[in-house]
Amino acid sequence: MGAFSITGNLIDVHQKKIYPAEIIVENGKIKSIKETHNSELITQNYILPGFIDAHIHIESSMLVPSEFARLAVVHGTVATVSDPHEIANVCGMKGVEFMIANGKTVPFKFHFGAPSCVPATNFETAGAVLDSNDVKKLLQSDDIYYLSEMMNFPGVLNEEEEVMKKISAAHHLLKPVDGHAPGLTGDDAKKDIAAGITTDHECFTREEALDKLQNGMKVIIREGSAAKNFEALIDLLHEYPNQMMFCSDDKHPDSLVKGHINQLCARAVAKGIDLFKILQAACINPVHHYNMKVGLLNEGDAADVIVVKDLKTFEVLQTYIDGRLVAENGESKIESVKTGTINRFDCDPIERDDLYVPRPAKQQIQVIEALDGQLITNKYSQDVERLTEEDESELAGNINIDILKIVVVNRYIHSKVVVSFIKNFGLKSGALASSVAHDSHNIVAVGVNDESIRDAVNMIIEHRGGVSFVSDDTEMIVPLPVAGLMSDEDGYKIAEQYSLIDKAVKYAGSQLSAPFMTLSFMALLVIPHLKLSDLGLFDGDRFELLK
Repeated sequence: MGAFSITGNLIDVHQKKIYPAEIIVENGKIKSIKETHNSELITQNYILPGFIDAHIHIESSMLVPSEFARLAVVHGTVATVSDPHEIANVCGMKGVEFMIANGKTVPFKFHFGAPSCVPATNFETAGAVLDSNDVKKLLQSDDIYYLSEMMNFPGVLNEEEEVMKKISAAHHLLKPVDGHAPGLTGDDAKKDIAAGITTDHECFTREEALDKLQNGMKVIIREGSAAKNFEALIDLLHEYPNQMMFCSDDKHPDSLVKGHINQLCARAVAKGIDLFKILQAACINPVHHYNMKVGLLNEGDAADVIVVKDLKTFEVLQTYIDGRLVAENGESKIESVKTGTINRFDCDPIERDDLYVPRPAKQQIQVIEALDGQLITNKYSQDVERLTEEDESELAGNINIDILKIVVVNRYIHSKVVVSFIKNFGLKSGALASSVAHDSHNIVAVGVNDESIRDAVNMIIEHRGGVSFVSDDTEMIVPLPVAGLMSDEDGYKIAEQYSLIDKAVKYAGSQLSAPFMTLSFMALLVIPHLKLSDLGLFDGDRFELLK
């Protein structure tokens, strides 16, 4: 690779300076940085370190890593801290190995972790188990940079043997441990931190985040397709610039096409936060915390550099990774790579009778209340008489009060379909279903009637994974043959297909900003308050299945 130069106004985050400069790049590294006195550069572009997503499940983009990279570099993202937890719950160690191998086929810096909670709980059926010996083996690999989010924070607080073995293995290898403790504060948060948990991306109130920051934890501000915590937490960056990072956690393909971490930088600037503090969180802190192999715009560093049009919109003009131009003027220069598939899908189609719910003896039932922009749900009590058919023998959804059936179908073995009720999906017709259902990735569906739910679920089973929508005059599916989580097709094509199915669900009445993403979290038991697994309705506060 020959030598070339990049000129413009250099943002020196370390020295908190902006000055006209010429960067000489040779053999993929920054050979020199020279301040110039060329006044013409003052009106030109700005040179920054590359952006980093400090916590993301690549699988949630519905794209394999190589396709994710093609889309992300357009927005100046050069690296991710990636938890392959989703595919590990389906395919185990082979799933993690697939992600690492595929990520290496493109010029992008994926930094994968060892999934700490496979399965996430014992109250659901997953496709695989990774015990402490498996986790230790993964951590010993140079391709694994950290222990992924320890979602079993009750296990940390109770010092469960398997949990502590996983944390100890990471500490022994000097690799950081990510946390996941929504709502945890006070003495319990202190105990979590004392056990060696270093980060949390689940804070949804300023008070919770402040408590964790004050006790030495690093807080990652999350703004994904469903969970949006930026507004609640961003003001803390004024005071804690060295302890904060940005992430998307889960980001659907249509959202990734529009922007990534660059959007959060633009929003932070608009709120009057100091530029250098913003870039500290977006570019610098993740590299230091996770010991990432990413250059930080110093002489001798890898030339992981982006050029932006201005410091308000952060519109990315060029992205370089290891000195290679990977995106320019909104177009990716990374070529698509043909990939194989890996999957596990072993259930039979369901029948309408599988969705029958007899009227219970009690007068009220517990209903999941979905919340737009949040992973948490509320518990909602509903009078049974509002959910009965004319013969009063069966419970059914009622669109007039926006309470619909929700079902979870075990995709790993043929077993009884679990049915409950959910509020706030807003559908007036049809049903949507998905094999992306955190964390065990069974099939989850919500619909206005049993026929639509059956048909939406069976489309998923027929294609061995995907997201589907069915109504009287519509049948749509985005197939996801890689673990039932990702497509092996062109990322922009999948983004377009997903956008169309998303619009169809909203046209059918849903007011949720990301209905499929919200649906995918209704089976996530480790986020309170009420969720549904293939084993039944789950109380996330008491951490037990409801009888």
